[in-house]
Amino acid sequence: MNLIRSVLGDVDPAALGRVNYHEHLFQVSPLLVGEELNDEAASGSEARLLRASGFDAMVDATPVGLGRDPEAVARISSSSGLTVIAATGAHRDAHYATGHWLRQLDARSRAALFLTDLQVGMPTRDRHPRRALTPTGDPVRAGLLKAGIDYWSISPFERDTLEAVAIAHRASGAPIMVHLEYCTAAHEVLDLLEGFGVPPQRVVLAHADRDPNPALHLDLVARGAWLGYDGIARPRTHSDAELLTLTEVVVAGGGGDRLLIGGDVARRSRYVSYGGMPGLAYLGNRYLPALRARIGDEQVERILRSNAAQFLTWTPV
Repeated sequence: MNLIRSVLGDVDPAALGRVNYHEHLFQVSPLLVGEELNDEAASGSEARLLRASGFDAMVDATPVGLGRDPEAVARISSSSGLTVIAATGAHRDAHYATGHWLRQLDARSRAALFLTDLQVGMPTRDRHPRRALTPTGDPVRAGLLKAGIDYWSISPFERDTLEAVAIAHRASGAPIMVHLEYCTAAHEVLDLLEGFGVPPQRVVLAHADRDPNPALHLDLVARGAWLGYDGIARPRTHSDAELLTLTEVVVAGGGGDRLLIGGDVARRSRYVSYGGMPGLAYLGNRYLPALRARIGDEQVERILRSNAAQFLTWTPV
């Protein structure tokens, strides 16, 4: 097996190009009232801005139950020329209301749902009987599994999701993204997934840079995990300058081959095409030139191209 599964079909890893490993084209959550990404025209315009800023591909990291629109994502990918890898799985507990239908599914039932998204195709809307189709009539399939945990906490719901993505990974070979709150419980997540049969080499820890501790990051890299740096343009937590320094130190320490970069802008108020700022193009137009000045063109290209392609490639089952 040597494939990356995009919404328009399987892609040769060597042809993927530069990848933004973490964004959202559609997202609706009770935690983000007023920040909904639910307009196909606006999301399509934002995707074209990302494409124009130098990216060839992106991960749309919206999992089950949070406003996914796979058919619209496929249309956006086709019209923009941007390869899109869609997610299945579930986010952290807080994104789902008490009576949400996903809570009624145990780990094996969730795994079956996630595997259907990966192998057969995603529905037009969650729980809808019709499968989403590409503009050429093919099924729209997910290419990534996602789970999430809270701040220094793994709830029963989140543990079940981690078990479910592990089951689905073992059956498919698809890579796994785990949302962390400020990079807490990173080792605990890896321990749990290893217990479920998932090696750290198949896991990216999203938001690792929210705790800009290079010693911790190099420990996680030593275990084989991928680190997702996606806190760019958030100076209320850590400035771009801090993230540039973190990346420089981790690369100097030998961790550059396990880094992935994204924006995770994920808010209506932060998308130019929805009337906000700084937009998806900020990463390519504003941050990457500064990163290139710190660690060099070759290392940046390695992160965007070969690192991302290696992570997103499905492993043999």
